[in-house]
Amino acid sequence: MKQLQTVFHPIYSQLTLPKNHRFPIDKYQFLHDKSRAVFSDSIYVNEVESPVTKETLGLIHSKEYIESFLTGNIDPKAMKRIGFNWSQQFVDRTRYAVAGTIKTARLALEHNIAVNFTGGYHHAHPTFGSGFCVFNDLSLAAKVAIEESLASRVLIFDCDVHQGDGTATCVEDEQSIFSLSIHCEKNFPSRKQQSDFDLGLEKHLRDKEYLTHVKDALLSALVAFKPDFIIYDAGVDIHVNDDLGLLNISTEGIYQRDKMVFETARAHNIPIMAVIGGGYQRDISALTEVHFQLIKAAHHTFL
Repeated sequence: MKQLQTVFHPIYSQLTLPKNHRFPIDKYQFLHDKSRAVFSDSIYVNEVESPVTKETLGLIHSKEYIESFLTGNIDPKAMKRIGFNWSQQFVDRTRYAVAGTIKTARLALEHNIAVNFTGGYHHAHPTFGSGFCVFNDLSLAAKVAIEESLASRVLIFDCDVHQGDGTATCVEDEQSIFSLSIHCEKNFPSRKQQSDFDLGLEKHLRDKEYLTHVKDALLSALVAFKPDFIIYDAGVDIHVNDDLGLLNISTEGIYQRDKMVFETARAHNIPIMAVIGGGYQRDISALTEVHFQLIKAAHHTFL
């Protein structure tokens, strides 16, 4: 029986946060549980066996930054910029999450598609973290795929509502990695970086116009760059009810976006992996349903 390959570790949702912290840490476990309940035998969950190594992190990040975070010697101001307090629990959770995205890349290149139940830490720069992101899992997965000769030209297709500023700086000198960010222009981060292709959208954009932009950008990148692997950040903070979004995209619009991205990759015979990206509704059940559109689209497209 054919199964959709996914990646998960319970530690994804295991982080003790202060009351009323903005980050919805429980959503990963909720999404995993809902996906297993709905698709049962037609979804296979691969567990992350071990945390990402310092050597792998060093493919993108500076040795000094890696060491400071892993050992807890990082400047408190740097942790404030990331948005979490330092703890060993947070270090472990971060390393497993990044390892999960890298594992997802390898699975996608073997099975044509795979989805990580976390990921999308695109605000992490080579020497510092930002916006809930410590290490840039998207850039690391792309770099590992190239280093292991699993792919030669990787497109990072980022549809999170916030610009992938960290990804832009992480891969700016990588000729084999193309960074593309479709985001709300007047949103975090205030200081944008230069991706290989940026599309800054106006606030309050709705489904029809948004989907046209996404489709046109993806097709243009495929023609211009000719990737043989796609890393897709399927952020749902574009949703009309998202607390940090500023776009007005419906749940159905998100499903149509994800379905279109997967169908386009399949039509061009390009392996694709996805991470769930950002989503910040405080109602975890409602947020889970929006993220679930990615799993549903992947399942319906490839199985």
